[in-house]
Amino acid sequence: MTDRPPEKSASVGLEVGLPLVGALAIGVVLRGLYPPGGIDTRLLDPAVVAGLCLGGQLWYVSHRLVPARTAGEPLARLFGLANSLTLLRGALYAVVAGFVVVPPDTPLVWIPALAYGSGVVLDKLDGTVARTLGQETTLGERLDMTFDTFGFVAAPVVAVVWGRLPVWYLSLSAARYVYRAGLAWRTRRDRPVFDPPDSNVGKYLAGVQMVFLTAALAPAVPGHLVWTAAPLVLAPSLAVFARDFLVVTGRLSGQER
Repeated sequence: MTDRPPEKSASVGLEVGLPLVGALAIGVVLRGLYPPGGIDTRLLDPAVVAGLCLGGQLWYVSHRLVPARTAGEPLARLFGLANSLTLLRGALYAVVAGFVVVPPDTPLVWIPALAYGSGVVLDKLDGTVARTLGQETTLGERLDMTFDTFGFVAAPVVAVVWGRLPVWYLSLSAARYVYRAGLAWRTRRDRPVFDPPDSNVGKYLAGVQMVFLTAALAPAVPGHLVWTAAPLVLAPSLAVFARDFLVVTGRLSGQER
């Protein structure tokens, strides 16, 4: 019988083991935070929801990690301090997602705002650490984008379910997926895809969104103020997504064929 190649074994271990360990770890931690019977839930156990969300994120990570290892990227560099902070941010966003099955009158109502706000702080910190320590990697960039996108789903969904934001605010959660799906559709049809505009406006607006979503989840912030500010905060972000799509498809620059 032929032994399985070491590379294949490592691939299977990362693709299966990493998500499983991460999901179980966060489930155990959250089980201690809210033991059975400690809070009322609507459907699933919040620890299970958070574990599934983190496991899914780590499954995506494993698919990015194996090719990087094959290319000779040292494991210590892939999982250095900067990427570890990014992974911690993903775990915090998974905690937020777990509260989608928890009623808003829970005694732990402050946790989603605290977890998401801490993730926002780490979002600013991990990039600084990567540049300072020379730990910038392609994996780190993809992790950062993945967790940013997941955070922009988890936080608005919990805020909408709790009545802290209107349901149409979920268009922010859908925007990036619609954008990526549009580009994938063009690629499959052999249509040209151009470079996105060289602009930092999207990054600044993403920061504004993170601060606003933290405030929206915070029970101390009056709900009527959150609802009043919601369209003013959402509109610029959607406009930037629309502008970027028009540019990369050549419509705004007149290059569309």
